[in-house]
Amino acid sequence: MIDKTAVAAAIRTYLRKSEIEFEEIAGPTFVATLPGVKKLKTNVALAVGTHAVSISAFVARCPEENNDSVHEWLLEKNRRMYGVAFSIDQYGDIYLTGRVSLKAIDEEELDRLLGSVLEYSDESFNPILEMGFLSAMQREWNWRISRGEPTFNLEAWRHLLEHPGEQ
Repeated sequence: MIDKTAVAAAIRTYLRKSEIEFEEIAGPTFVATLPGVKKLKTNVALAVGTHAVSISAFVARCPEENNDSVHEWLLEKNRRMYGVAFSIDQYGDIYLTGRVSLKAIDEEELDRLLGSVLEYSDESFNPILEMGFLSAMQREWNWRISRGEPTFNLEAWRHLLEHPGEQ
């Protein structure tokens, strides 16, 4: 049987060596912050259990519209993913989750897993928002434009918001 204390030490060493910001809480569980581009940061929890390390990263809250389309898109993405898969919690919020055997945890595997979490979270963020929150973003855009407020936080969706209905 693999010693979970040794696995926790390996995770701690990897996070420090990689200069990834993290917090360690009881369990042991490590909550690391991965910097992104589209999703500015993704918090991922690595919980060391008796037989496996559980991985959980929040991606987006429950879509306000087009739930079926969002969920279908996520399930389709799951077919091509490594180490983690999209899932939803009891509130419909979207996560990346996975479990990896303690035996598999080493520096290379941690790099692959955290790289996967970062890539999938970052690349899926804008499409999830476009499918699940476009009406809310349109209301926000219209409100900001009507008051002369800055729209920098909505720039990634300008092509959809400036001329709605032309997509």
